[in-house]
Amino acid sequence: MKYNLKIGWLYPQLMNIYGDRGNIIVLEKRCEWREIKTEVLMLDIGFSEAKLWECDIFVMGGAQDKQQETVAKDLFLKKNILKKLIDQGTPGLYICGAYQFLGKYYEEANGEKIPGLGIFDMFTKNPGENYPRLIGNLAFECSALNYRLLGFENHGGRTYLGNIKSFGKIVKGHGNNGEDKTEGAHYKNSFGTYLHGPILPKNPLFADYLIEKSLEIKYKEKISLKKLDDTLEEKARMIIAKRLSVAI
Repeated sequence: MKYNLKIGWLYPQLMNIYGDRGNIIVLEKRCEWREIKTEVLMLDIGFSEAKLWECDIFVMGGAQDKQQETVAKDLFLKKNILKKLIDQGTPGLYICGAYQFLGKYYEEANGEKIPGLGIFDMFTKNPGENYPRLIGNLAFECSALNYRLLGFENHGGRTYLGNIKSFGKIVKGHGNNGEDKTEGAHYKNSFGTYLHGPILPKNPLFADYLIEKSLEIKYKEKISLKKLDDTLEEKARMIIAKRLSVAI
């Protein structure tokens, strides 16, 4: 087997509230169908910093506030290494709470600021109980590829970007804050997003993009993945698009 990838699943026991395990499954299966060997490293509380250096791609989901507080204490101990790997271009998918962690801070409704990792130039604010959560199906134009991504968002925090690219421009839905038509953030080969559902089964071409980037960086060569039959995935995308009254 010519190629292999190690997938670093950050905090799978605590940061996996919205079924984001599906993203891991998609990466594994789409590699398996191409005879690319994968190994998933389960990086839970207390894992060794050295494990981060083994990873070719990172995936991290969301959680409730209590779980995120526990994760934050552990993650801050590994902050410098994770930042270095992201800066070097190691691909990653960071969803909801994980996405917010990458920013400068999270501001609670009472004004208290909880420091973030400061890897992404952005911050998140919780406007308080008088403001509705941003919930529903969503579609956006992906900035990294000529592809319309679909998914489901459910978040109370509003994220505002600084000097960093958005993941894409909203076609339908709320996105980062319900105001500026941006969704997620894109830095080097790392992507932050509010799309649960999970995101990769609904957007197979984006899954392939992450796999390609991971292989290219690891093996230092141009990678062209074998095309797969995505008929079922595209039928599912069409149903979601129809519900949103958008084209794909």
